[in-house]
Amino acid sequence: MTKVNQVMTENPTCCLASDSIGAVVQQMQMHDVGAVPVVSDITSRKLIGIVTDRDIALRVVGAGRDSKGTWVADVMTPNPVACHDTDSIDTAIEAMSLHKVRRIPVVNDDRKLVGIVSQADVATRLGNTEKTAEVVEEISKPNAVVLPR
Repeated sequence: MTKVNQVMTENPTCCLASDSIGAVVQQMQMHDVGAVPVVSDITSRKLIGIVTDRDIALRVVGAGRDSKGTWVADVMTPNPVACHDTDSIDTAIEAMSLHKVRRIPVVNDDRKLVGIVSQADVATRLGNTEKTAEVVEEISKPNAVVLPR
């Protein structure tokens, strides 16, 4: 059985809730990533949130906010769904599918950020095209939207 720690990207770039969105965008560009986990402090790396390129597009750019004057805490998703480094990859994939997320932070027993698993990691490292197709399909399904009358 394949474990998350065999598929994840180890030691991902991370940020603090007090960082500016402008600084996070620079990290995203430099590391070519679309999500940056948010930690309580750089030493303990306790996971407290995640900020994605979608969060920035909708909550900063779409709202007409200044990226240098907007803080991660203002737009991050707090307490994100995460998986444990010793979970099976199937557990992580199920969580990604259930929560419709393309990336999931990986923590250890102390909730310290140790990695991140993305759709791309599943596709390139798992070597199972059927499983990859299932993940992409499940994550990409639209949520049911109930419109007000």
